[in-house]
Amino acid sequence: MKNGILFFILMWAAHCSALEIEAKMLAQGSAVLQIDGKQRMLRDGARSPEGVLLVSATSKQAVIEVDGRKRIIGMSRGISTQFRTADKAEIRIASGEGGHFRTKGLINGISVNFLVDTGASTIAMNHFEAERLGIDYRGGTPISVNTANGISKAFLVTLQTVAVGNIVAHQVTAAVSNTESPSVILLGNSYLGQVDLKIDQGVLVLKEK
Repeated sequence: MKNGILFFILMWAAHCSALEIEAKMLAQGSAVLQIDGKQRMLRDGARSPEGVLLVSATSKQAVIEVDGRKRIIGMSRGISTQFRTADKAEIRIASGEGGHFRTKGLINGISVNFLVDTGASTIAMNHFEAERLGIDYRGGTPISVNTANGISKAFLVTLQTVAVGNIVAHQVTAAVSNTESPSVILLGNSYLGQVDLKIDQGVLVLKEK
């Protein structure tokens, strides 16, 4: 692959011809795509006139949505790739120490570590993580939360995108604590409620609805 250009073809079942997309540039929160010969600069959450939605982007990969189906585009040495859409995206997470489920993911296109917490109503993080992610949490809605050390102040915010693997949710509510707790970002039901969830022989399975 020359000049960091990734070529790929997306086949639409509802169309007789393929939609040709060329990724000219991938960056944090944005991508330059050439779609059927027309160059489009897209930011996270933007859709091109051709109907290609840029869900999220980093310097290494982008998540796009075409005709209601999501695909992950990773930088590759190949010249072209034929993409076939799976019926439903599925992520399997093995249990770790103490039976907890931990996984990597993306918040607004930035890499994070999650601890799955089905008892949490929202995604929850401390203010250090929020600052690292560039979240203006102080502009959110002030709330009070119960912690092990009593009641503390927090802020409700809306995350543009949250992804585990290739399962992406949009406009996800999160609570940002004004303290150092929680030490790891809790993946709560503001995201988990948007996926199908089950335990299969000790493995947590998340599946796109």
